[in-house]
Amino acid sequence: MRALYPGSFDPLTLGHLDLIERASRLFDGLRVAVLQNPLKQPAFPLEQRLEQISAATAHLKGVEVGSFDGLTVDYARTCGASVILRGLRALSDFEFELQIAHTNKSLDPDLETLFLATGVNHSFLSSSVVKEVARFGGDVSHMVPEGVAQDLRRLFNRPSPPG
Repeated sequence: MRALYPGSFDPLTLGHLDLIERASRLFDGLRVAVLQNPLKQPAFPLEQRLEQISAATAHLKGVEVGSFDGLTVDYARTCGASVILRGLRALSDFEFELQIAHTNKSLDPDLETLFLATGVNHSFLSSSVVKEVARFGGDVSHMVPEGVAQDLRRLFNRPSPPG
């Protein structure tokens, strides 16, 4: 069984990576796909986000990285996924994610959505929070993979932390 984990991943956080690692053990194949959303202005260009995810998941078997635009259900069919993976950090995520899951089910009744709870140690993380901390010079090394932390420091013209 193959799963699709879609998102903007701008940037990839350790919470995302935790879900990817756990899902890679649950499924025969996992496609992590960056949605190209024309309504959002990402901090990192698409190619850089793909590289960040590829580097952070290189140690995992069965994980592929790609991108798409349009409907998630259409992309799931294209890549042979029968499950859409979504992470839940808090109860506040559930209402929105459930609405999306029901919408996707109405568009493709054969496609299932699986929710995985984010690990407690990553439950506070969001890409928006990470960018905000990095923008103001805070250390994000405990929030994102090292390569992403370096990219954020470059993006916001911040020096590397000491040590």
